[in-house]
Amino acid sequence: MKRIPTFFSLILAVALVGVSCKDKASNKIVADNVESATVRDEAQKMVPVMTFEKVEHDFGTIERGTPQETVFKFTNTGNAPLIITDAKSSCGCTVPNPPKDPIAPGETGELLVKFNGSGQNQVTKTITVTANTAKGSEILRIKAFVNAPDGAAAGPSIPLRKS
Repeated sequence: MKRIPTFFSLILAVALVGVSCKDKASNKIVADNVESATVRDEAQKMVPVMTFEKVEHDFGTIERGTPQETVFKFTNTGNAPLIITDAKSSCGCTVPNPPKDPIAPGETGELLVKFNGSGQNQVTKTITVTANTAKGSEILRIKAFVNAPDGAAAGPSIPLRKS
């Protein structure tokens, strides 16, 4: 008696599988979905590319406290508008000023970087530019050899003790 329900369950399962697989998968594809997927895939291929003329600038030897500026020029060599969302430096003594408007494909832009001349001896600072590129960010560098002003000690100041 126990075999009869099991036998009927097996027949029912085989019948359901046979009916559900009756339609070909190719008949279930909707042409509109294929077209929208193709458009979406093509749009994903369209990305901006930031191509810089230089990624590092050397101010050379400067006196401490002497403000410096440089411009990093770049071109959008991609095929979509370039949008810079952020530009940050490795410290507060360096201030990047990126363009606010989108840069069209083939167009150029400039990123102004101001350095207040602080530090001592060899100084290197980085600027991280965040944009809607495939990489997501670019790293720029500025460097300088900072001399102490005349009469100031070149090394760390150490108080002298009287004996």
